[in-house]
Amino acid sequence: MSLSGKSSPALITVSVMLATIMQALDTTIANVALPHMQGSLSATQDQISWVLTSYIVAAGIMTPATGFIATRFGRKRLFVWSVVGFTAASLLCGAAFTLNQIVLYRLLQGVFGAALVPLSQAILLDTFPREKHGKAMAMWGVGVMIGPILGPTLGGLLTEYYNWRWVFLINLPFGILALSGILAFVPETQKDPDRPFDFLGFAFLAIAIGALQMMLDRGELQAWFESTEIVIEGGIAALGLYLFVAHMLTHHRPFLDRHLFLDRNFVVGLVFIFIVGIILLATMALLPPFLQHLKGYPVVTTGYLLAPRGFGTMVSMMLVGRLMGKVDTRILIFFGLALTSFSLWQMGRFNLDVTEYMLVESGIIQGLGLGLIFVPLSTLTFSTLAPHLRTEAAAMFSLMRNIGSSIGISIVTALLSRNTQINHAILGEHVNIFNPLMHAPYAPPQWSLDSTAGLAALDAELNRQAAGIAYIDDFVLMMWVTLCALPLLLLLRKPRRPVSDGPVSDGPALHAVAD
Repeated sequence: MSLSGKSSPALITVSVMLATIMQALDTTIANVALPHMQGSLSATQDQISWVLTSYIVAAGIMTPATGFIATRFGRKRLFVWSVVGFTAASLLCGAAFTLNQIVLYRLLQGVFGAALVPLSQAILLDTFPREKHGKAMAMWGVGVMIGPILGPTLGGLLTEYYNWRWVFLINLPFGILALSGILAFVPETQKDPDRPFDFLGFAFLAIAIGALQMMLDRGELQAWFESTEIVIEGGIAALGLYLFVAHMLTHHRPFLDRHLFLDRNFVVGLVFIFIVGIILLATMALLPPFLQHLKGYPVVTTGYLLAPRGFGTMVSMMLVGRLMGKVDTRILIFFGLALTSFSLWQMGRFNLDVTEYMLVESGIIQGLGLGLIFVPLSTLTFSTLAPHLRTEAAAMFSLMRNIGSSIGISIVTALLSRNTQINHAILGEHVNIFNPLMHAPYAPPQWSLDSTAGLAALDAELNRQAAGIAYIDDFVLMMWVTLCALPLLLLLRKPRRPVSDGPVSDGPALHAVAD
């Protein structure tokens, strides 16, 4: 069965979007439930982190293989088995009673979930003609971007009012509906059963990605490069990447098609989505602890305050879908970067008395900005690629976004810890009996330097203020990272004519892309 116009594009879109939302939610929804899982499973902080690490590493390793498996066995078949496996693994996670069980099931979740996002993107690109790719990417982007943003909110509500197991069990209805739609409406692509598998290339890339993800995820717990483990993982990642690149340049049929990296828009798009990954999930990693630990908000309130960011993204993506084709996509990306930078500038002015209004306002502006970036960028990145490269390209696109997220979270978390200590030391220099501000009437009685309780209370406030400054430093750093992406717009080019079709399928829906 080949892609054809017989299936309704709307029904195909709904089917693949359900799978996309299910997987995208799982990137952040489990984070909120970790403390509850830790107590329920009697795990240490280091042990419970493997619930996240196992999923990230497995998904990272399997994402690049999506293109080959889809070509070899058929895209629909891979999609069906990915949804079935991901849903089953989610149920097993919800039923787990030991740490070893849930780590194993999260590993399976990552293996099966790796293909869901790139497959859904490739299917939508092939379902709609090129002039409608902007609207298609807007619909796809809603699931990809809204999932991580609303994940903490939904995870907080489920954990607070039900049980941490529902963080995983919630995937069951999504999985059943997605599977039904895919079986009924998504057509199959042509297969290439004779395509050889470049095992050596895949092994080099898998080792590089796995070691990198391990290093990034465990770096903070192991004091980074002061730990032998982190040094070894960093060395293995660098060696694996070098061997993969050398192998790809010399092998006659490498694991990743070399033609992908000859397309300028695609290469620049990978750099851009790497930066978007840093901003999106690094911000989401910083805000919940800022609101809960420093502002004292409960989990549910934190979720409510973060939700407007998702609504801003949704509105922006729906708007940009209508503007695509009427406005130069590079202009839309420029305004998206400008809005995102402005929101991070606002967050760089936060303090411990920041109001709910300021939190919501900056979140909405950032959501609007990210939506303006994501949809045009997704469209431009694939606009000059041959259709038969789309599935492989979509896998690389998702991989770079995930790696950007991992690196971004690791950097801001490490800087947060380091800068908190530095700020504490600097602020602590002013706490002494010779400073008149440390005595009445300037200092409250509970901060008395003459009692142990007063010193403890004063140290707690110093830690709080030092952490607040460290959070601001991270927000400002991300603002500069966003601004540094602006020159990349000069490297993106607007396609002057549709690209020729490739041997993905013989159906009219695909050929409409090249007509």
